[in-house]
Amino acid sequence: MSLEKIFKAESIAVIGASRDEAKRGHQAIKTLLEEKYEGRIYPVNPREKKILGLKCYSSVLDIPENIDLALITTPAHTLKKILGECAEKGAAGAVVVAGGFGELGEEGKRLEGEMVAVAREKGIRIIGPNTSGMISVHKGLNLVGLQDVPQGSISLLTQSGNIALTLITEAGLKSQTGFNYYVGVGNEADIRFHEYLEYFTADPGTRAILMYVEGLREGRKFLQQASRTTEIKPIILYKSGRSAKGSKSAGSHTGALAGISEVAKTAFKRAGIITVENSDEMFPIAETLASLPLMEKGSIAILADGGGHATIAADYLTELGITLPELQEETRDKLKALLPPNASLANPIDVAGGTDQNPAIFADCAEILLCDKNIHGLLVVGLFGGYGIRFAKKLAFMEEDAAHRMGKLVRKKRKPIVLHSLYNFAKPHSLDLLRYYNIPVYDSLEIACKCVEALSLYGNYRREYHKEKSFQFHWGEKALPEGREILDGALAEGRKALLEHEAKELLRLHGAPVSADCLARDEEEAVRTAGEMGCDVAMKIVSPDILHKTDAGGVKLRLKGEEEVREAFRKIIKSAGEYRPDADIRGCIVSPMSREGVEVIIGTKNDDQFGPIVMFGLGGILVEVVKDVSFRVLPVSREWAASMLGEIKSAAILDGVRGRPPCDKEALVDLIVKVSEVIEAYPVIHEMDLNPVIVHEEGLTVVDARILLNEEKVQGKKKLSVCLDETDESDTNLQAEGL
Repeated sequence: MSLEKIFKAESIAVIGASRDEAKRGHQAIKTLLEEKYEGRIYPVNPREKKILGLKCYSSVLDIPENIDLALITTPAHTLKKILGECAEKGAAGAVVVAGGFGELGEEGKRLEGEMVAVAREKGIRIIGPNTSGMISVHKGLNLVGLQDVPQGSISLLTQSGNIALTLITEAGLKSQTGFNYYVGVGNEADIRFHEYLEYFTADPGTRAILMYVEGLREGRKFLQQASRTTEIKPIILYKSGRSAKGSKSAGSHTGALAGISEVAKTAFKRAGIITVENSDEMFPIAETLASLPLMEKGSIAILADGGGHATIAADYLTELGITLPELQEETRDKLKALLPPNASLANPIDVAGGTDQNPAIFADCAEILLCDKNIHGLLVVGLFGGYGIRFAKKLAFMEEDAAHRMGKLVRKKRKPIVLHSLYNFAKPHSLDLLRYYNIPVYDSLEIACKCVEALSLYGNYRREYHKEKSFQFHWGEKALPEGREILDGALAEGRKALLEHEAKELLRLHGAPVSADCLARDEEEAVRTAGEMGCDVAMKIVSPDILHKTDAGGVKLRLKGEEEVREAFRKIIKSAGEYRPDADIRGCIVSPMSREGVEVIIGTKNDDQFGPIVMFGLGGILVEVVKDVSFRVLPVSREWAASMLGEIKSAAILDGVRGRPPCDKEALVDLIVKVSEVIEAYPVIHEMDLNPVIVHEEGLTVVDARILLNEEKVQGKKKLSVCLDETDESDTNLQAEGL
């Protein structure tokens, strides 16, 4: 459903209107009047006749015409009835301020569920609950009560009213850029983040979308929409809840789980989102991306009036992956003719006092630099804006002239200029002129560099990273009849996991190189099987009740000859029986010992926010201790699978160390992609764990495999074909079903 009628509402009912200045029902009406909202305002309070000169109504139903939007400030238990009445009056949406819903436990979840059910039945959309409100700045539609919100082209989505207040205050004090919309998303009970993104993507007044996120209720849908949005306009996102304590805090506030930081970070990058690590970078980066042309390539020039700032900027930009290319000879010659003999003409450029008598030379240098084909952006650092303060008042006029010229230069060359100034605090007119031309100015050199990085990252994404970034699953399309039979058999028995040989057979059907296993149901069969293999063998317990075989003494390696095999079989069966007396023991797997190589792990799980993800790292029994792993949201392409290999700290091991040959990385990439295909083919699979996978110089072998099934499907003992039929292929965020 379109959000147009909500964000451009022509009539508003304020339910819970009040004469008390401290209450939200008073502040909202006052702000609407002060900001000259042109629509109709209907206060609703059965105990009042008038509020701030406006007639007050006892009920929404008493309002003489239909309404577009309701601001509801009454307690949680009143919402079910009030929403029904709002729907009767034709309301498209309601902004629900009250807390006490899903963020406060089971009773709150029940109230939230009832509220959403009424809204869905009546066709009314909900912003919130537990929200600070929403603002359509250009319409004066301010339901937050926050005054003097600067108007601009940034649309703001947050799950924290205090963060919104911080950003709006910062914009008013330090920028000439402001906001188009603000939405306090709250609990996301009805309207979700991806729906707001869709609206702002189509909105011509929005040039950048700034987000503060604690949790995503429909993470995969968010990623799908974000990848479409970032092809058109940038998303800047700060994700809180990255630590264990931060996650707990976020959950208690919003009722949404925070998820795994590594998963979120890589998923956001793949969708083209600019993630922000520090909260004080949020607005500057949004302002920069909303105001400036993107850098076509990650190469920039630094123009400074002091060596210290130039060196710091060069070091930091290099750490951020920004290139400081050599200048063309023609560029150096022009700068040499303009600047003193002791000026540094390498990149960074230090004017060495060349601007002390005439700061307008900054504009001359900027034009020379931006005409260089090796340079795709400019960072000016130092005293600009302060020459009229630091040296002589007459220099302020020269700075203003330079500001005009640099502003026009950005428009002409379509290359960005970012400026750092020690005198930003003084608000000289020259810096205001730069902002008029949409050149951002910062008093923090580090933040100015981070803004340059954002221009480069988003420019690179728009230019290069459109392929293979879809987060869309096509459930069941690549399922094989034999694979369905394996899973149907496990479901029919009510098992929560495949047996190891079943898991490997499923992988083998999809082309994965697994060890050549045979199931031996008794001692004699084990001896015969080992003899036929004609090599050292490994033996492992097979039981649906024993997943961790090593803990149960259920693994024996490097077995030679009949006697060793017999003894190992007996010990495994005995040890497993002692470990789990009630276990359903079906025998032992006999496998040829795999040749030496590097042990890695490839696994999948279901993230609370993003659905199926894949993990890669060094394998073996210490994987949970070492935790040297990388993550991707599924499905993955070969490109994304290959990038996982280089992200682990011990990536050099794959290239060969201490005389060992390099590993077959192409085989690893193949296996990761095949794992992605298997998860997409069979939605009944809940988790997969291939550990170890032994990688050789050529090829690899899946030595152990574990596949866990979705417990809801197991309990229902449904066949896989039914599972597939019940899966909504358009809804790939299957977190509620655990898929």
